[in-house]
Amino acid sequence: MRCSKFFPLFVSAVSATILMGCGSGSSTDSGESGTINIDGSSTVYPITEAIAEEFRTVSPDVRVTIGISGTGGGFKKFARGETVISDASRPIKDSEAKACQENNITYVELTVAYDGLAVVVNKENDWATSLTAEELKKIWEPAAQETIVKWNQIRPEFPDEDLSLLGPGTASGTFDYFTEAIVGESGASRGDYMPSEDDHVLVQGVAGNKYALGFFGLAYYQENADRLKLVAVDGGNGPILPSLNTVKNGEYTPLSRPIFIYVSNEGAKRPEVVKFVEFYLQNAANLVTDVGYIPLPNQEYQTQLEKFRTFVQESQV
Repeated sequence: MRCSKFFPLFVSAVSATILMGCGSGSSTDSGESGTINIDGSSTVYPITEAIAEEFRTVSPDVRVTIGISGTGGGFKKFARGETVISDASRPIKDSEAKACQENNITYVELTVAYDGLAVVVNKENDWATSLTAEELKKIWEPAAQETIVKWNQIRPEFPDEDLSLLGPGTASGTFDYFTEAIVGESGASRGDYMPSEDDHVLVQGVAGNKYALGFFGLAYYQENADRLKLVAVDGGNGPILPSLNTVKNGEYTPLSRPIFIYVSNEGAKRPEVVKFVEFYLQNAANLVTDVGYIPLPNQEYQTQLEKFRTFVQESQV
């Protein structure tokens, strides 16, 4: 079983690769071996990493490599055939789907969990206990660039101090989702903030600056709750803090979302990939909570599994 509740590895946002499994040793009873290349969302990474760790116990000769170049970066590799599974914190874009089509890559989208985005501030911040969706838009919309630069421009009672902003980079599905949910258009954002595809960098940035504000996946806040303070978001029905319960029951709006993996037709032809994805969907309900996410209803995992098996059959033709 997992040896820790959360994923303890510090990884680079662009080049980190986690090698799961053994490269040598006796073969398994079912004979699976080989390497499964995965890349994409840093948000989905903890779930996939947890699944890969457990999968090693049943298929030790299968090596699973997991990169975190962001949802957009992951889809670029997926469309080039460099990976067979892509972690994604948003649905694939039309341009990404077209790139796949041009390379004769078909795919299936599988929902694996739900996630909430956390808006966070420094532990010493004693003024911004909640923000409305409109205030978040005022902070992050393109028109705010070099204009909304102090806390008291958000609310007069906030301090007359520089506002330091941190958030995911433009290749991140979290960036796309946040801008669409808050600003109203995917990708529409001010550019004068500190971006990073590595959520650990964002955590460190907010934790080190009293006047910082940032956003990223809820699981990363939960892992670092002793270093950060969570901001309640008022989407129109009063301030709500994100939690497993408020995301699951739909109270935490508009910053709740499904998250995905995509599997290519080439992956669906390989028995070790099929076994891994089936293992993923059969065990996600028990593992996603351990790493801070919200599982789907059990019946929905069964639906996703049937959807995948149908895709496998189609890919064999």
